[in-house]
Amino acid sequence: MNVKEKLGDRIVNQIRADITSGTYKINEKIPAEPELMKLYGVGRSTIREAIKTLATSGILKVQQGFGTIVNSAVSEQTIDQRLRNADFDEINAVRKLLETEIVKLAVENHSVSHIDEIERCLENRRLAILSEQHNACIEADIAFHMSIARASLNTVLADLYQSFTLTIRDFFSKREVKGVSHFAMSHHLHEALYKAIRAQKIKQAQTIIKEILDNNY
Repeated sequence: MNVKEKLGDRIVNQIRADITSGTYKINEKIPAEPELMKLYGVGRSTIREAIKTLATSGILKVQQGFGTIVNSAVSEQTIDQRLRNADFDEINAVRKLLETEIVKLAVENHSVSHIDEIERCLENRRLAILSEQHNACIEADIAFHMSIARASLNTVLADLYQSFTLTIRDFFSKREVKGVSHFAMSHHLHEALYKAIRAQKIKQAQTIIKEILDNNY
């Protein structure tokens, strides 16, 4: 990340903080560009980029001939923080929706290189089980599912799923049983999922991923 990008991010965060603190209130105008430049000590282009970013996210609304108003409140938690604090059953319900669509798209859009990557991650999962290392199994399992997400060719879904991996990792880490039997018992399903994706069998792949998730594998 370059210096200009870091500066822009800093101004976005400062404006967000001022909205959260009530300095700028909902449905009221924020100061004009010249004043914002003085307040935050940056140039016009940085202010405009920050406003554009906040407008895109729906926090600010630019009204031609009137000014820029605060459109909505700012959540103090990032999406990753909200996911970490969420109930696991809710997380898993959303994960099912994501992975069902991810698997469908992976079946439809995968390339040979994607299949090679999924196969490689599946083998790493097997080797992690054989090593009887709990943490290695967690990382290998997540890597396997992420390789399928990348094969979907939908970067938004892949990014969303990556956010969920933080919660998934935490869930597996806190399980009372720290052995690898949980991963070993489900490995045949992961092998079957890989084969269904490779064979381009959408319904079969979706049935398998549902079984994996229903059992919290």
